[in-house]
Amino acid sequence: MELATSSNLSTLLSFALTSLIIELTPGPNMTYLALVSASEGRRAGFATVAGIALGLAVLGGVAALGVTELIQASNLLYDGLRWAGVLFLLYLAWEGWAGRSEAVANDAGADRRYFTRGLLTNLLNPKAAIFYVAVLPTFIVADHPVLAQTITLTAIYVAVATGIHALIVVLASRLEPLLNDTRIEGIARRALSALLAAVAIWFAFSTAR
Repeated sequence: MELATSSNLSTLLSFALTSLIIELTPGPNMTYLALVSASEGRRAGFATVAGIALGLAVLGGVAALGVTELIQASNLLYDGLRWAGVLFLLYLAWEGWAGRSEAVANDAGADRRYFTRGLLTNLLNPKAAIFYVAVLPTFIVADHPVLAQTITLTAIYVAVATGIHALIVVLASRLEPLLNDTRIEGIARRALSALLAAVAIWFAFSTAR
């Protein structure tokens, strides 16, 4: 693509660094991935990562079509999306706290469930959508095709985010063997579930406007 030239390499690197910093900031994805990976293992964690990646890619696509700008411009749409995301996170936290796991590490149906949950947590995240409206456009180079640049930058963001999320899965899944003791597993799972609930509450306040 025309954006990916040596003269604009600094723009791509700056955007990748910005994406890295944003993704290293604790949020719903990090917390939920840690909860899933520590309690259910890497397979469930990577299925969730795949869903998150698709969600971010879809949001990038709708941003290129101008849909996210409509969401940001409408308080009704924005708040509806925001509260749907908060309630979904609280549901996931409650499910983790209650130990209502539906997953089996080698169960393809469980993989689909976690993939879907990863997808929904991002499609219902107005903060992720706003990234494509408020942050990504600042890296658009004048006199270059906007659509091509948007696709390129979206691909970079999804790649950076997926790399960070995969690392979280690997690190968190190392705790799974330590959680064979059901008492320890219950304490760890509830601690992560409480953290996810706290993140949901923080998310509700931080995205209010």
